[in-house]
Amino acid sequence: MRVHLVVIAFLIAQHSALEAYHPTDYNDRLEVIAFGSCNRQNLPQPLWPVIASNAPDLWIWAGDNAYGDSKDPQVIANSYAEQLENADYQKFNEKFPIIGTWDDHDYGWNNATRDYPIKHLTQQLALDFTGVPASDPRRQREGIYGAYTFGPEGQSVKILLLDGRYFATGKKVAQATLIGNKQKAWLAKELKQSTAQIHLIVSGIQVLSEEHNYESWAKYPNDREWLLNLIGETNPSGVLFISGDRHIHELSVLNEPRFDTPLLDATSSGLTHSWESFKGEPNQHRFGEVHKVLGFGLITLDWSKNSCSIQVEIRNIENQPVNQFTIEVPLSDT
Repeated sequence: MRVHLVVIAFLIAQHSALEAYHPTDYNDRLEVIAFGSCNRQNLPQPLWPVIASNAPDLWIWAGDNAYGDSKDPQVIANSYAEQLENADYQKFNEKFPIIGTWDDHDYGWNNATRDYPIKHLTQQLALDFTGVPASDPRRQREGIYGAYTFGPEGQSVKILLLDGRYFATGKKVAQATLIGNKQKAWLAKELKQSTAQIHLIVSGIQVLSEEHNYESWAKYPNDREWLLNLIGETNPSGVLFISGDRHIHELSVLNEPRFDTPLLDATSSGLTHSWESFKGEPNQHRFGEVHKVLGFGLITLDWSKNSCSIQVEIRNIENQPVNQFTIEVPLSDT
């Protein structure tokens, strides 16, 4: 708890209030959303001015937002502090609202699961980093998962931040689970009761790609099928996934009759370092080419017609799109 207080004091010293960068206004519709992952706090960070030039209404961290890799909470705290001291990120942080989830390196260490010993502390450190208010339900529950809805009725976007670390059993455990029963019940309720037009589900690891040997929802097949069935049964409007972890950028698409629109998994991983020696791997759901150097994701929502046109792009350091996919989501006439 002492470390938690130290980090809060640091944040207050750096910013006039926590709300300076966590969203405070949920009424305006979202038109531009930027996202990314895999950000080493001690490496050059050339992308923040590039991302800022797109004037995003929201930035979403998809995990590995800093690299702590320790069971010493002070080391984790220091990694966040160093990231917040980055001059370009400070400018970005003060101007654009930020939310996000975590993955393994900011949760604890590589591939860490539910047995990581200080997860109750690193949860609070992660929430401190993104300025989550004390009143937010994410402060009171186990795990970092949470939901935020932006925009007016008829033009709203619901963002669901999943936690694939706090409850994960590890894939070799019998009846392995990635997100646990409490989080499943929460997610099912959020989707069943939602009236939003667009639903962005944020996962630290890939949801759709299932043939590689690295971490993914496919390594937890029961949870993956449960999630896809839930989407098919509850039929929420305009679902797409955001993921990170892989140090590559790719788009994966699943088009099945149980879904009204294609499911897209937009993986953007490599804000400061990437897998430049990537030689390829199978992905039956891949759309377009893999981008294996630095980049970020950009979602543009066009609400001007009787449908919402969602353009999802992977952009490079020159702010040029290297891959893109568009989904049309019908809007109600009312």
